[in-house]
Order: sequence, then structure tokens, then C-alpha cells
Amino acid sequence: RLKPFNRLQVILQHLKMSKQTDLTAEVLLEKRGGAGIITLNRPKALNALNLSMIRQIYPQIKTWEQDPETFLIIIKGTGGKAFCAGGDIRAITDAGKVGGRLAQDFFREEYILNNAIGTCKKPYVALIDGITMGGGVGLSVHGHFRVATEKTLFAMPETGIGLFPDVGGGYFLPRLSGKIGYYLALTGFRLKGRDVLKAGIATHFVESQKLPALEEDLIALKSPSTENIADLLNSYHVKSKVDQEKEFVLDEHMDKINSLFSANSMEEIVKKLKQDGSPFAIKQLETINKMSPTSLKMTLRQLREGASMSLQDVLRMEYRLSQACMRGHDFYEGVRAVLIDKDQSPRWKPAALEEVSDEFVDDCFKPLGTNDLKL
Repeated sequence: RLKPFNRLQVILQHLKMSKQTDLTAEVLLEKRGGAGIITLNRPKALNALNLSMIRQIYPQIKTWEQDPETFLIIIKGTGGKAFCAGGDIRAITDAGKVGGRLAQDFFREEYILNNAIGTCKKPYVALIDGITMGGGVGLSVHGHFRVATEKTLFAMPETGIGLFPDVGGGYFLPRLSGKIGYYLALTGFRLKGRDVLKAGIATHFVESQKLPALEEDLIALKSPSTENIADLLNSYHVKSKVDQEKEFVLDEHMDKINSLFSANSMEEIVKKLKQDGSPFAIKQLETINKMSPTSLKMTLRQLREGASMSLQDVLRMEYRLSQACMRGHDFYEGVRAVLIDKDQSPRWKPAALEEVSDEFVDDCFKPLGTNDLKL
């Protein structure tokens, strides 16, 4: 029999080896063929991203990026419902209330990870099957390839919880065609299935049940180039017939979206919507009226400025905004109303757009000195 100490050593060694494939691990990291595979593994929490997951994913991406035997990186979620429904907002709220480090560390390290994905030298393939919101968008949208399925549900719903569409939203949203990005950012509108592709957020559309086969084919590629990977994704994409005939959900509203959401201020957008008076415009007004006025003003400026910035500058700007939200009122109130008490009746302060001063918004964008995000 092993002596107690030796036995402990064997158990510890075994635990260390099985950590990568342990089904209770929040994120699984494995190398198969030429592919590094990241699997978000918190199905009960819809694979919401927390700080410990970020701290495992980031160094692994950096390692694979340097490894000559790794040719691509695949990221996916478990459980069949979500790719990643967002960041672990509850934990951030609790920390922010007591001035805890997590409110700084989470955003800082999440944005550093977003930048690593955006600058990754290896082709990065995100299988965005199921709910993909907030933090899940940050884990996918900056990579080379985003594969949507009929189960994909995309949204940036942050203005409804007193936040703003972060994780590089200020970079990719204003770069979508027309004013779609502004519309998605301000209203939190949800795109489903093929519409995620048509909006320009996904690069490919593949039926959900075909993803395991696609993954095996990606793993089997021999020292592939980005073109080889694109060819394989395209071959699956052209065979996917689901919803092929359906027109883009926002097609009939694009003219209105482009004119109404091109205004320079939130007040002007609201005025234009009221003047328009169509059922579509009235619906948007109702939605916007539920959102945090502070978040709306912050978000409109974030996108207008982000439109001409690099991803790195956008993430630096967004880190400043995240810390402004942590100092403020609306984020905690939004999380209370939507996630904790679930009464869906947030009491925003200030409660009206007119009461959110330009000075206050300017203040949110101010540099943080030594606390600024370093990329």
C-alpha cells in the first residue's frame, strides 16, 4: 500500500492531469489535431464568462499563437442552449458595491482577452450556436470566423441594465452596414439565426446539427492556411438551406433605421422617432424609454467615436466607461431590476435624457491616469 503522503501525491498528480478534461471545469482547453479547442463549460449559467475562465483562456490563446503545431483555434459552448450569454454580471455587481477589485479586474482582463482575439495570428473560429450576448460577443466577433446557426440569438442588451455595449462594441457595431449597429446598441434588438449573418456579425451560417462534423473536419485539416479554413467553412455554408429564402428581418425597416439613428444626439433620435410616428418608430420609442438614459447617451457617443478608432483605442475608451458605470447608480439598479428582483422596473437616475448633462458624459470618457487599460 502507498504511504499516505505518496497516495496524496498520486491523487494530486491525477487531478492535475484530469483538470483539462474534468467535466466540472468551467472551461475546457484541449489540443486535437492541428486545432486548439476552447469549450465554455458552464451550461447551467448559459456559459456566462467569469474571471477565472478569462484567466484560463487568455494564456492558452497566447501559447497556441506561438505553437508551430497549432494552426487554428476553435471556441464553442456546451449544453446546446448558449455559446455564451454574457459576462458574470452578478459577481461584478457584488464587488462593485463594496469597491472590490473584481469590478476593475474583470473588465480589464476581459478587454485584454478581446484584444488578444482581435489580434490573434492564428485563424480563430467561433461556433456561435445558441445565445450569444455581451461577453459572448466579445469572445467571438473579433476573431476571423464566426459561424452562426439557426439557434443563434445575438444581442447587446446592455443599455437595459445601465451598462453600454462593451467588449469592443464601439469598434464592430458602427462598422456594420448603415446604422444597424447603432440600432442594435441602443435598443438591444435581438437577431436570430441567419439574420446574424445578414447583419454582418457572423461570417458563415451552418445548421446546428452539422457543427460536430464541421469541427471534426477542421481538426483533420493538415497544416491549413486561413484560406483552407475559409474554403471548408464555405463548403458547409453553401449546403445549409435553413431559412435561406427568408429576407433579413430588418430589411423593410432599413431606410428608417438609417435615417432615424443617424442623429447626433439621443434627444434628436427621440425627436425623429416621434415625428416619424410609424408603428416601427413607436415601438423603438417604447424600447428606448425603458433604457437607462445615461447608458443611451454614453453608448451613442461610444459608437460615434469608436467608428474611427482602432480596436485598441476603443477598448481603452470602454474601460474608462466601465469604471464610470461602476462609480454610478444605474448599473446596480439595472442589475437589481433585471437579474435580482426581476421586477423589470428599474428606477434610473437621472430618469430623463434631458437630465443627463454633457459634462457628466464627458466625465465618463476621461482618462484614468495610471489606471487606464494597457494593451
